[in-house]
Amino acid sequence: MDIMAAGRTYAFPDNQTLDEARPWWMEQSAGQTVVALDGQEIIESAKMGPNRPGRGQHIATASFLVHPQHQGRGVGRAFGEYVIHWARREGYRGIQFNAVVGANHPAAYLWQSLRLEIMGTVPEVFDHPDEGFVGLHVMYQCLR
Repeated sequence: MDIMAAGRTYAFPDNQTLDEARPWWMEQSAGQTVVALDGQEIIESAKMGPNRPGRGQHIATASFLVHPQHQGRGVGRAFGEYVIHWARREGYRGIQFNAVVGANHPAAYLWQSLRLEIMGTVPEVFDHPDEGFVGLHVMYQCLR
């Protein structure tokens, strides 16, 4: 919840409770939500599934949360690789990230290193607590 409360990577309402956030994060059937543990502590979670229903369900999407104290240890990369492998195995034609915060340089760098391309950036649509209004990248990788 620290990541959500910081307001730097996801457009969640301020002061959202765990019960309010849970339905958004826990992916429904056809997708899945996974966690990485260090002992009993959750250090990362990822959710993945179809980007859109119906005629958009052939493209996967995913969202990631890495505990701030565990960033830079390769956990995000491992989960990114897992999600791409999962999407290929499930038969998705591509994977699309709809809203990578432009000011989140480590995430954009990571996704680009895993061969997702920035297809475009929608300007000033995310109200970053430190940098003001910044863009959101739409990123994509063909999986065929």
